[in-house]
Amino acid sequence: MTKVVLVANTDWYLFRFRLSLGRYLRNRGIEVVFISPSGPYVSHIEAAGFRWLEWKMDRKSVQPWTEIASIWRLRRLFRAEAPDLVHLHTIKPVLYGSLAVWPDQHVAIVRSITGRGYVFLSADWIARLLQWVVRWGYRILLHTGYGITVFENKSDRTFFVSEGFVDPSTAVLVEGVGVDTDAYPPLAEPIGEPVVVLAGRLLRDKGVEVFVEAARLLHAKTQARFVLVGEPDVGNPSSISVEMLNGWVKEGSIEWWGWQSNMQKVFASCHIVCLPSFGEGMPTVLLEAASSARPIVATDVPGCRDVVVDGVNGLLVPPGDPTALAQALERLIADPDTRQRMGQAGRELMVQRFSIEVVNEATYRLYLQLLREK
Repeated sequence: MTKVVLVANTDWYLFRFRLSLGRYLRNRGIEVVFISPSGPYVSHIEAAGFRWLEWKMDRKSVQPWTEIASIWRLRRLFRAEAPDLVHLHTIKPVLYGSLAVWPDQHVAIVRSITGRGYVFLSADWIARLLQWVVRWGYRILLHTGYGITVFENKSDRTFFVSEGFVDPSTAVLVEGVGVDTDAYPPLAEPIGEPVVVLAGRLLRDKGVEVFVEAARLLHAKTQARFVLVGEPDVGNPSSISVEMLNGWVKEGSIEWWGWQSNMQKVFASCHIVCLPSFGEGMPTVLLEAASSARPIVATDVPGCRDVVVDGVNGLLVPPGDPTALAQALERLIADPDTRQRMGQAGRELMVQRFSIEVVNEATYRLYLQLLREK
């Protein structure tokens, strides 16, 4: 039986974004093993009938000996499992997994670039230092072994090719992880004043501070509520602190609903979904929002612009511009007919192009091609 190992830097990532792919592969006779650091979502992965293996790795660490130990531990897991193919997600798994599998020339490698992330989006000195290391790692390690590098949007693929990180012949486009259009059906708008939601990890890179400033601008002039859904990500240097979040809530311009496991309920409770991010791979929350027939206001950056067709299923604004964001939100807050039209257009786009069946089938075919060629 063919064995595929899926690796990520958190159990949450595997549960949230790759459980569906695991089921799809299992239904086609492929053994699937999940590898990540431990966390609260391991039990959900195992409850779905999959084996999960712990990879002890610190997302925040930059200590050389700690990182070497992480690579060696992943190497031992690969040797014990002897997979036919490994699929690596996010920066550290992509780099460390490429090193760990390097001696095993019989193993096919799929490397998923899920966006440029903090290292390339932030301007602080830590990000600049890490960027130098990551650039060096990409230029060497994305050319190792037998495999491909998968990008979630055209902009990231173009960037990586132009920087010499990856050979264009091995750079493949698969638009995100898809959306289950049955699990996220089109929803009627709730009754009451419009609710605008930003859902996701509460990071500066996601434009959370821009969203809050836009809410301040609109708070006194519109009858609308502005809601943050999600939690800080303490493993990410751009995380918003709990103290800052509580201060915003006390100020009165936003609400903070915390982590919500039932996103369908969140979409049913809102009228507009907003993501003023500085850059994305393919934002799943926007795919789910569009599938639920919610209009979107997002920034004109990679990932977001791949989901939102400006003026069709949402509005695009410049990144880091709270005034432009407020104006776009105000337009939709005041116009329920446009919200409905954009919501319907978004639903149609998800069914035709971004459904989980389309994405899982494309990923499966990539696996088959790699395994057959080997």
